[in-house]
Amino acid sequence: MDNTPAKNPLSLQIDVSRFEKATDDEKKQQDVMSESTTFFKDGMRKLMKNPLAVGSIIVLILIILTIIIAPLIVPYSYSDIIKVNGRRDKTAKNLAPFEYSKTEQKYIDEGGKVFPHIMGTDSMCRDYFIRVVEGTKISLVVGLFASILVLIIGVLYGSISGYMGGKIDLIMMRIVDIIYSLPDMLIIILLSVVLNETLAQSNNKIILSLGTNMVSIFIVFGLLYWVGMARLVRGEILKIKNNEYVLAAKAVGAKSGRIIRTHIIPNCISVIIITTALQIPSAIFTESFLSFVGMGVKAPMPSLGSLANAAREGLQSYPLQLVFPAVTIVLIVLAFNLLGDGLRDAFDPKLRR
Repeated sequence: MDNTPAKNPLSLQIDVSRFEKATDDEKKQQDVMSESTTFFKDGMRKLMKNPLAVGSIIVLILIILTIIIAPLIVPYSYSDIIKVNGRRDKTAKNLAPFEYSKTEQKYIDEGGKVFPHIMGTDSMCRDYFIRVVEGTKISLVVGLFASILVLIIGVLYGSISGYMGGKIDLIMMRIVDIIYSLPDMLIIILLSVVLNETLAQSNNKIILSLGTNMVSIFIVFGLLYWVGMARLVRGEILKIKNNEYVLAAKAVGAKSGRIIRTHIIPNCISVIIITTALQIPSAIFTESFLSFVGMGVKAPMPSLGSLANAAREGLQSYPLQLVFPAVTIVLIVLAFNLLGDGLRDAFDPKLRR
C-alpha cells in the first residue's frame, strides 16, 4: 500500500509519484558520466585506500625524517670516539641503550650535561644510534641511485628494442640475455680489484670516502640490473605499438622518438612505476649483503650490512648491536615491498575490477 500523501494542488511540493527508480543501465551510465580523472590521480586514490601501502609510506617518511633531523640534534659523529669535556672517553665501550660510561656519569655528577646514547655504543666507543642513522642513509642512497639507473637505462633500451622490432630487437634482446647470465658477485669482485689500483691515485673525496667496493657496486647496478626493466618495457611496447593511435601518429608523419615519448611510454607508466619501486629494496638488500661480507663502504663509514657484520663478534654479550641494523633493514625492505605491491594493485590495469 502506498503511504505517500496526496499532493495539494496549490502546494509547491514535488510530486514523488511522478518519479521512478533508476534502472541498472541508468546507474551504469551515471558511473560513466561521473567526474573525469587522470590515470595518476585514480591510481593514487586507490593507493591511499590500501592500509598496508599507507603504513609503508608513513614508515618510510619517519625513517627519512630521522635521517635528516638526527644529525642536527645528536652531537656525536659516526666516526669519532665519544668525548667528555673535550677529551676522548675510552671507557664508553659497548654501552647499553641510554647508559652512561663512568667518565660521563662522573661528569654528570659534577653538573655537566651529556646527550644520551639512544642505542648505546660500539666496541670503538662510538655512538651507535648515529652510526645506524648514517648506515640507513647510505643504504637508501644506494637503493635510489640503483632505481634511477634501472629506470633510465631500462626504459630507453626496452623502448627502442620493442618499437624497432625485427633484427634490431633480436640483436638487442640477445645482448640482454648475455648480460642477464653474468654473475653480479663475480663482476663486483673483479671490478673491485681493477678499480682498487685505478682509483687509488684519485683525489676525488667522494670516491675516496666510498671506496672502490661501492664504486664497483654502482657500476654493476648500471651494467646489469636494468635488464629486467628493459624486458618488461619491451613486452608492453610490443602490445601497444600496433594500436590505432600509434598508427595514426605514424600516418601524420610523427617521428619515432616523439611517438615513443608521447604515445607509448605514458601507456607503460604502470609497469615502469611498479618495477622501479620494487627495484629499490632489491638494491638495498644487495648492498647490505655485500657490506655484510666486507665488500661495501669503506671504513669508518657505516652501512647497515657492515654494522651487522661487526656485531657478530659480540653477539652473545651485546645482541642489540645486531638487532638494531637488522630491524632497520627489515623495516626498509618490507616497507618498499609493500609499497610496490600497493602500487601494482593501484596502477596495473589488469588487476583493476
